[in-house]
Amino acid sequence: MAPMASALHTLTTRAACAVTVAVLTIPLPAFAAQHEHGAPAAASNAALAKVAPLKGAVGPLPPLPRVPFAPARPMPVVQEVFEFAARHPEVLSYVPCYCGCEQLGHQGNHDCFVKSRTASGGVTEWEAHGIGCAICLDVGREAMLLFNSGASVTASRAAIEKRYGGNFPSSTPTPRPPTTPTAKPAAPAKKAAPSR
Repeated sequence: MAPMASALHTLTTRAACAVTVAVLTIPLPAFAAQHEHGAPAAASNAALAKVAPLKGAVGPLPPLPRVPFAPARPMPVVQEVFEFAARHPEVLSYVPCYCGCEQLGHQGNHDCFVKSRTASGGVTEWEAHGIGCAICLDVGREAMLLFNSGASVTASRAAIEKRYGGNFPSSTPTPRPPTTPTAKPAAPAKKAAPSR
């Protein structure tokens, strides 16, 4: 029969587990310098394998790619942002990213998640960069929350520029959202002839 663990051993073990869980769930801070991807982790691919397939606006979406690094945010958040990017390129294509991914040729936050689409808009390949980049995921999630709350693409972009723009040395060369045509002013009403 194995000896019983002391109360001190049990308490120490529980405290170590609590610290480990707390450290693993702390979001990465937004530093003024560009980021590095998450550390290598075999568990990341296991986490990706357990995620249900995404469903997009244009049919089923491909599975997220296997990556040699840990996801930068919990997998439900990663999946949520990737699905939003698939369904709403009209939002994330006009939102800049601040992680330095313009060096990868990215034009906006959409490119952090979607690598290619069919002519009809279906996603054919994901951009793995977004899985391990906390900045990409945070910008995409914030744009999603703003858009889902009713903010326009222009207002969403302005809020993200305000929050991230001064904290990072560069951003993607993202085009501005198209302006919605303003209504033509009504033609002046013809004056009625004075009655006699």
